[in-house]
Amino acid sequence: MSTFSLVGGSVLRPDGTVVDADVVIDRDTGTIESIGTDGDDGDDGGADEIVDVSGCLITPGLVNGHGHAAMTLLRGYADDKPLEAWLQEDIWPIEAELTPEDIRVGTELAAVEMIRSGVTAFADMYFAEDRVADVVDESGLRARLGHGVVTVAKSDDDAWADLEESIAVAKRLDGAADGRIETAIMPHSLTTVGEAYLREAAEAAGDAGVGLHLHANETVDEVEPIVDERGMRPIEYADELGLLGPETFLAHGVHLDDNEIELLAETKTSVIHCPASNMKLASGIAPIQRLREADVTVGLGTDGAASNNDLDIFDEMRDAAMIGKLADGDASAVPAAAVVEMATQGGSAAIGLPGGAIEPGAVADLAVIDLDAAHLTPAHDPVSHLAYAARGSDVRHTICDGQFLLRDGVVQTLDEPAVLSAAREHAAALVDRAQYG
Repeated sequence: MSTFSLVGGSVLRPDGTVVDADVVIDRDTGTIESIGTDGDDGDDGGADEIVDVSGCLITPGLVNGHGHAAMTLLRGYADDKPLEAWLQEDIWPIEAELTPEDIRVGTELAAVEMIRSGVTAFADMYFAEDRVADVVDESGLRARLGHGVVTVAKSDDDAWADLEESIAVAKRLDGAADGRIETAIMPHSLTTVGEAYLREAAEAAGDAGVGLHLHANETVDEVEPIVDERGMRPIEYADELGLLGPETFLAHGVHLDDNEIELLAETKTSVIHCPASNMKLASGIAPIQRLREADVTVGLGTDGAASNNDLDIFDEMRDAAMIGKLADGDASAVPAAAVVEMATQGGSAAIGLPGGAIEPGAVADLAVIDLDAAHLTPAHDPVSHLAYAARGSDVRHTICDGQFLLRDGVVQTLDEPAVLSAAREHAAALVDRAQYG
């Protein structure tokens, strides 16, 4: 057994309290062996290696619960438009030019960015997911992956082929990267995928024992057509199709009414809140306080870098708390502890991956945040700092499955300069193809 101990820092416990403690990690099993507080004998647990984290806060690894990783190549490409125009005029046309190699390079860039900001697990809905899986394997991250299905404006043959690809990817990649990859069937949304395909997706996910992930209630334009055509709200429609349940997580959930929130709670369907993307696209403000009061599991996501424009979950924590208060007209709504829980335990539970809590026997997915900075001084309340003041650049170490992905601010598993260089080249070539053929 090979172990190392994070010594001299403080630890965010599952109940949201912070204590001074050392954490002993078993590299071989990728789990937390023990947590020793100041009163314990032998705080370092006899570890083979001591890592000094004095002045730091050890938290569970952050979870990015919804995104399209390779869209880092489109960061800043098309801004300041509403969702439908942005998708149809800019994003879908350039995505048609993406190659599998583009997606690999864009995902590497996303991995570097997430590792640098303390993310240890993410969910990805995109294309060429085999290439995404390769990056997950190499980077050391944990992920739930799925091929995104869109059937509108496609022939029946092409639409069914797209769904079959999502089913095949989910079966093929589940358990890859030494078990760090789990999968889901991912129809894009209730309005971009036809009813027959949605029903088949729900049935196939149950048969394959994998999850389901889709966008829902992101904009008014995603709600009104379903109400007009079917006489029911989108979440009711999703339930009728068999899409809801404990293995399903929905992205956005901006325009939910009370009955839909109750239905999500009853079916134990989770929601991933993407506040920055929702604000940038003027989609609206999700009813996070009401969702949490109804005991709906809520995680946080960045969405793609084209609509955010970064992958920093610390930003999402701050945004979620701020707009949650604004939406309710109540400064006590969506408090600091709630958004920290959403970024850790809530996110892990929502996307169904291990992690989210620091306790013996749990997976060693951790972020170590350096509190020795002007914007984090004084540290009256470390949880408040996580929600309102910390930044991704404050992360000193990122650990996943007991391995350092970031150590002393240096990415360990990917060649960061090479990744950045390749991303610049691929992004420029992609834009050239889209604009000039």
